[in-house]
Formats: sequence, C-alpha cells, structure tokens
Amino acid sequence: MREIVIISGKGGTGKTTLTAAFCALAQDAVFCDADVDAADLHLLLQPQIQEQHDFIGGAKAEIQPERCTACGLCQDLCRFKAICASHNAELAVDPLLCEGCGVCVDLCPEKAIDFPPQRCGEWYISNTRFGPMVHARLGIAEENSGKLVHLVRKEAMKLAEQKARQLIITDGPPGIGCPVIAAIGGAALVLTVVEPTLSGKHDMERVLDLAAHFKVPARLIINKYDLNSRMAESIVQAAKGRGVACLGRIPFDRAFTLAMVQGQTLFDYPGAEVRKEELRRIWVEILAALPEDKQRLSLNMYE
Repeated sequence: MREIVIISGKGGTGKTTLTAAFCALAQDAVFCDADVDAADLHLLLQPQIQEQHDFIGGAKAEIQPERCTACGLCQDLCRFKAICASHNAELAVDPLLCEGCGVCVDLCPEKAIDFPPQRCGEWYISNTRFGPMVHARLGIAEENSGKLVHLVRKEAMKLAEQKARQLIITDGPPGIGCPVIAAIGGAALVLTVVEPTLSGKHDMERVLDLAAHFKVPARLIINKYDLNSRMAESIVQAAKGRGVACLGRIPFDRAFTLAMVQGQTLFDYPGAEVRKEELRRIWVEILAALPEDKQRLSLNMYE
C-alpha cells in the first residue's frame, strides 16, 4: 500500500478542500485526517462512525493533599506557574497550565504528586460515501498532537490492510512542526498546496525543505493561482530549483466555497465542470508521480 499526504505551509490554503476532491476521485482507498489539531475533513466526507476509542496522551501532575506538607518546592520549580495555593493554603495544580513535564513529580521530597495519564481526545473508524476513514478529535488545549497523528496513520494502515486497499489519502497538518513530521514520515508522496503570495512562497520552501530532509518525494499544487500569476510563476520556479514539479494550477472559483458551505466536495456540487476536469487531470498526474519502487508500508515503521 502507498500513502499520499496533502500538506501546506499554513492553514487556509485549500488543502482539505482538495483532499476531499481527491477522495471523491480515488478508488480502492482509505482516507485519513491527520490534521488532528483542527480536523475538518469530516465536514465534507460526512463519516458515519463505526468505532470510537479514547486517545490517552501525556500525563499531568496532581497534588495529593494528605501527603503534601506545603513546602512550596514544587511552586518554585514549576516554570509554567501551574501550581498555586488555595484559600486554605493547600497547593494545587491548574490542569490548564500544567505542561506535563514531571519536574515537580520527580523532585517532590514527600512524593506527594501523582502523574496519571490523561484522556486527551478520541479517534474514530468511520464509513464515508467514498470509502473507509480514520480520523480524530483532540481535546481543547491538549498536547501530544504528534502522537495522535502517528496513531491515526497507523490505524489507517491497519484498516487498509484489513480491507485490501492499496492507497491511503491523508489530509495532513499545516506548518513544519511535530505534527507535520509525524504525518509525512514514510509517505510515498507529499503534495504541497500553496497560494500565490510572498508568505505562501516562503512557507512552501520550508515545507519542501522538510520533505527533502526526510527523503519523501514531493509535488506542488498552486491554488487560486490567477490571483497573482506572477507570484505563481515565481513559486513554480522556486520549487523547480528544489527538484519539485508543479502538478497543477487551480484558478479561483467560488464553487469551491459554495460546495464547502454545503458540506460537499466539488464533485458533489452541480456545475463547475471545467474545474472538475482540471482536478481529474491533476489526480492522474498524482497517481503517475507515485514512486513505482516504494516498499510496502510497515505498521511499525513509526515506532
């Protein structure tokens, strides 16, 4: 099986809209939403949840008052100001401020601080009108999104193996941080969606450098290219200088927005036939760009 991961240097470039369109075009595929910090592929694919599981992420400190002597050492050590005294002088941890570093737990002289693992969110296996899907929801202000990205990708691979699907289409996170690194490792192909702006060009260069660092083949798609054709051409040349080809330039069209507002992919939306034909052409280019010699994905490759 092979995995295509769609990413972008920033949010709002149309990454998820294009991912949903490719899901509509794909055959024999499993879909994965790895943008767990702001998951929204489900809004367009409208999955029917079949399985629901808790995501256990990091741990957070909890002071046990019966063992605490209120010496205040944990307060002094906490860089995040998460430990404060209550009205009765008892020390307590603010769970919204605690970063789970564990310093207070290790250095408490009375061993009065527990460090239980936390339920940080949920992940799901669902059915959509286009095929099976793995997705997740991270809790408000929760951490460990890179770990959750790893989890949903691994479950998508298991699901593809169970259902004998040969392709995984993953909606990845934006940026170049830990969630993106967790999303692209071992992928057969990374598609970078960029808008024709100066900041978009800069973001694209960082994303392509990241893909090159992890030796993942990359290709480029320019969305709304006609809003600044000169910058779009500059982006194409910058990508070409890094050995990355541009597979398509998609013009601005309100049909994308109108379809999204109605919870539809572009292929569910009536009209916009020219745009649909361009997306079909790009999809053929994407499949042709998949490396022929890519080894079968291992379920343990990210451990």
